[in-house]
Amino acid sequence: MTKRHRPDMRPLLAWYGAHQRDLPWRKNADPYRVWLSEVMLQQTTVPTVLGYFERFLARWPTIEGLARASQDEVLAQWAGLGYYARARKLHECAKLIADECNGRFPNTIEALEELPGIGPYTARAVAAIAFNVDAVPLDGNIERVTARLFAVTDPLPQAKPRLAALAQSLAAPGQCGDLAQALMDLGATICTPTKPDCPQCPIRQDCRAQAQGLAETLPAREKRAAKPQRFGVAFFAERKSDGAFLVRKRPEKGLLGGMLELPGTDWRAEPWTDKEAMAHAPSGNGWRKAGRAKHVFTHFALDLVVMSGYATRLSQGCFWAKPDQLADLALPTLMKKALRIVRP
Repeated sequence: MTKRHRPDMRPLLAWYGAHQRDLPWRKNADPYRVWLSEVMLQQTTVPTVLGYFERFLARWPTIEGLARASQDEVLAQWAGLGYYARARKLHECAKLIADECNGRFPNTIEALEELPGIGPYTARAVAAIAFNVDAVPLDGNIERVTARLFAVTDPLPQAKPRLAALAQSLAAPGQCGDLAQALMDLGATICTPTKPDCPQCPIRQDCRAQAQGLAETLPAREKRAAKPQRFGVAFFAERKSDGAFLVRKRPEKGLLGGMLELPGTDWRAEPWTDKEAMAHAPSGNGWRKAGRAKHVFTHFALDLVVMSGYATRLSQGCFWAKPDQLADLALPTLMKKALRIVRP
């Protein structure tokens, strides 16, 4: 890259004006809506987020309403989106803004970064989109567009600081809210990870990767090591009288923190023998192997054996969940998979 290479963003902004995606969080630049959507979209696709976003807004249309909710209510509404630390930080942030900021988001990157759960990307996205600060956030789409525009061949993740600086060089003063969303839309619809539609790109004349025939190869990534495998056993312990079953709350800190789960073993690198697993079973009888739930987390893959039986009493640390309460329980996707094995 040379200092003289500064792509012209005016054609992109014109394209965005004509072709922008119709997304519910774009109905206005309300900081609450922008922040909520950006937190939900971390590590999650737009189609997945759409329903969650609408349900959250219907239940908590203001940040003050979200602040008054319990953490369990928030986690229950978040269940299925994954990365549950986001939900806990979202709730913590809402309470802080409601209690200490009179319900108003700060309008600078620096102040936004001081809030719980708001890192450099989210701070820049909220600042640009909600307050039109001259900032260009770097999400996956903008990262890819930037790598191709400037033909950055350094692999990720090492190239991230350079890509962030290059993305910021694209800033259009007074139009950064539209520019950020235009870059996101370009990456989502034209400058896609595979088979980018370069002939339709409004800034193809300034794209060095397209000129050099490198578009499909960028951004380059380091080869990832295979995910380690872990094993666990979960127990579906049913109460015969009404079909209720035992669940317990996971520790607040750590993976799936604060979410609910079926009681069971820890997750470890070696499979559990039947004898070892049964030492962790709730008080009950009629245990049988019902199936296996497999799930891939960010850093490992889990093979969870699901045992089914009848509980004879309430086990320590557990409570009864009735079948008609499932929609209100903060159950992560893994536990929903486990329940579908015993209750299809």
